[in-house]
Amino acid sequence: MLDALTALTRGTRLVYTRGLRRYVFLPIVVNLLVYTAMLWYVLGHFGGWLEGWMAMVPGWLEWLSWLIWPLFVVSLVLIVFFTFTLVTHLIAAPFYGFLAARVEVEATGRPPLDDRGLAKTAVDAMGRELVKLGYILPRMAALFVLSWIPVLNLVAPLLWAAFSAWIMAITYLDYPMDNNKVSFADMRRRLKARWWPTLTYGGWVTLITWIPLANLFLLPGAVAAAVLMWERHYRGIEAGAAPGGPPQAR
Repeated sequence: MLDALTALTRGTRLVYTRGLRRYVFLPIVVNLLVYTAMLWYVLGHFGGWLEGWMAMVPGWLEWLSWLIWPLFVVSLVLIVFFTFTLVTHLIAAPFYGFLAARVEVEATGRPPLDDRGLAKTAVDAMGRELVKLGYILPRMAALFVLSWIPVLNLVAPLLWAAFSAWIMAITYLDYPMDNNKVSFADMRRRLKARWWPTLTYGGWVTLITWIPLANLFLLPGAVAAAVLMWERHYRGIEAGAAPGGPPQAR
């Protein structure tokens, strides 16, 4: 856990140094606008959602209402904020891609392998975010269904926590990997091969996303931290390395 926390601390300091700040503040403005719209919508509809879904609980399970109700609230809050995070990243992805590239130059002294122009990089970043959504949303839906299955729903909060850490790791570590021409499938293999740094980094980022307003200023640091984690833990893994095993020869 220390490596991930150290990377986040160093990365947050780095992105607010001269020359990098301009890559940070524009996404913050975009995030603030999205936050305002999201909070207005959720606060206006949350009561109706809760009443409607609690009315769907079968009569023979009414005696479990004391347990189902808080589980539902926790699951709904996780879904709302997690979905908001995905939308925010979809909007900010081009900016974060440029930020990751600049941080790599500052931190390592060499540029990433990516040789695309600014326009193509921005377009490709949006496409990459859609690929992430295609990976994340079906698994999120499966977890949501599991959250309503009696007995199994008791472990749902733990599964949501682990899933959130994994997805946050995918979301942020993808920026330096995309800049270095690592495919989405190969990225997942590399993350599995270093599963402990992956989950600890993702766990810390998940905690950051839950700090209202402050997270807008801390999340760019997570992008920089992802570059540092890429350099320390994932760059040396060759393409196609088996999860948990030694790198395969080319």
